[in-house]
Amino acid sequence: MPNMDWTKLNNLQIGRYAEYFSKMEFASYGLEVYTSEVDDRGIDFIVRDKNGRFCEIQVKSLRGTGYVFAQKSKFDITNRNLYLALLRFEAGKLPDMFLIPAQVWEVPNEVFVDRNYDKPGQKSAPEYGINISKRNYSILDNFKFEKTVECFLK
Repeated sequence: MPNMDWTKLNNLQIGRYAEYFSKMEFASYGLEVYTSEVDDRGIDFIVRDKNGRFCEIQVKSLRGTGYVFAQKSKFDITNRNLYLALLRFEAGKLPDMFLIPAQVWEVPNEVFVDRNYDKPGQKSAPEYGINISKRNYSILDNFKFEKTVECFLK
């Protein structure tokens, strides 16, 4: 049984755990997983589905609730083979895992946000984000890994 006191891990460790956990989840369904040697484009790994399609996976992790994002320069929402794997860590539990197709951000809402930071004084790079709160957490149900991995298996 793995340690599930996530407070013992720093941010780098929790991110690395999320990436390895994601790879193992895909592998557990018999899918081929290919690791990037260099992570300079925001892609953490590639998955080959049962039809031979290669999909790019970017992994994000979060403890509890809050906000995570991907820079627009490294997350092309027009790419039909791009997914964001989101792992949410809660004490005493294995992480909740969600697999979100990049196209979700084509129609932003309260959970999936599009931020350009193009107003005077704003200096952050443009990003696509996910707002996670207890109130809106159920919106993520449609993207639970067990459901969305099905499109890789057909």
